[in-house]
Amino acid sequence: MQNPSPATPRERTPARVPLHNVPLGILASAKAGQRNVLELIPEIATRQPMLSGRTGKRWHMVMEPGALKRVLRDRVEDYPKSTVTKLILEQAIGDSLFVAEGAEWLWQRRTAAPVFSHRNVAALAPVMTAAAERSSARVTASNGRAADIFAEMVAATFEVISDVTFSGGEGFDRNAVHRAIEDYIAQAAKVSVLDLIGVPGWVPRPGRMMAGAAMREMRRIADTAIEGRKTAPRHEVPDLLDLLLAGEDPKTGRTMTTSELRDNLLTFIVAGHETTALTLSWALYLCAFDKDVQDGARAEAQAVLGTRAAVAEDVAKLPLIRRIIDEALRLYPPAAFLSRTAMAADTLCGREIRAGDTVILPIYALHRHHMLWDNPDQFDPSRFEEPNAIARFAYLPFGDGPRVCIGANFALQEAVIILATLLARHRFTPVAGKEPKPVMILTLRPQGGVWLNIETL
Repeated sequence: MQNPSPATPRERTPARVPLHNVPLGILASAKAGQRNVLELIPEIATRQPMLSGRTGKRWHMVMEPGALKRVLRDRVEDYPKSTVTKLILEQAIGDSLFVAEGAEWLWQRRTAAPVFSHRNVAALAPVMTAAAERSSARVTASNGRAADIFAEMVAATFEVISDVTFSGGEGFDRNAVHRAIEDYIAQAAKVSVLDLIGVPGWVPRPGRMMAGAAMREMRRIADTAIEGRKTAPRHEVPDLLDLLLAGEDPKTGRTMTTSELRDNLLTFIVAGHETTALTLSWALYLCAFDKDVQDGARAEAQAVLGTRAAVAEDVAKLPLIRRIIDEALRLYPPAAFLSRTAMAADTLCGREIRAGDTVILPIYALHRHHMLWDNPDQFDPSRFEEPNAIARFAYLPFGDGPRVCIGANFALQEAVIILATLLARHRFTPVAGKEPKPVMILTLRPQGGVWLNIETL
């Protein structure tokens, strides 16, 4: 009998979360939430428009694009971020743009939106190009052996976000802030059983109490840097802090206080480097998984770049690189599990929603839904060749509606610049027995890192 030939990448599927097939009680849900939030999603969620149940509180998982449009855009005021989300995030980023609701959110959004204009994002591209060069040099140092690409991408994107947030670094201890963020995610960002059964937020959660000192120190460092910048000369190319200091709400003229500036800058730092690092790590893992896609992307990057690093003007000339990023965001969306609290009675998919119900938006299940995507667990960047053919609310790596991610263009530009630079200069192949495990705590991370063999060309 002949041995079966090995499966090709098109027949195999890259790493995925094992979704459960039996109902989970409160204790099992708490354990799953501590281990991997995505294990709270049942497999049937990838085949049904909506699921409902009760685990201490009534909950609904919504995967139907029309219902998601209603939650995220049409009736966004009736579906604010859930209490659990706020409990997890407020300790780190206060009442910032990401957490605030209603009028408090609206004036901050109006003030911050011009900061991320196309012009300002393009002006910050040289920082991304310089980070791509340094990252490529560090990858070259690992030529001929395996390296954890996730650790490298975290380093590269943290360089970018700290340079474009506090350029020059006056009074800003980057290492201390980075350590505080890592400690916070490890200790405080997990779902507690107290969250699941609806215990009020004023009841202490042990993990979040342990992270409190690091968070206070991080805020102190940021406050000191902001106060110092207020009297310092402006940079020739304004960074995010310069732009926010100069910003004001066009309707009210209100400007941000030091604490408001700090909370929003820390939001940009936490979200801005973590999510892009994850996108790049998963994209490189997928390129190593599928040699043909990687070879095509390398040819594209080399044809555009030659031997130099990518710059802002190259982004539009690298469509395959962009499609790889889009597909990585589909398979491994950093914000893979969102939740909202219904504030008013409603109907979704013909089902009753009561005030106080938890409405879960499992983006991981949405992006792998069998009614919305062909071969949803397979890596196939070609599905983004005609982006207009994809239902708008079937693909939500950055959310949608008025609260769509304010830094989406910034993140995509950075990801294309770094990925193109690395693929043009290096070849990545899998390390046997080292497949990453997708685990979501605050974001969808590769547990154990993304270990790849590196060959510098």
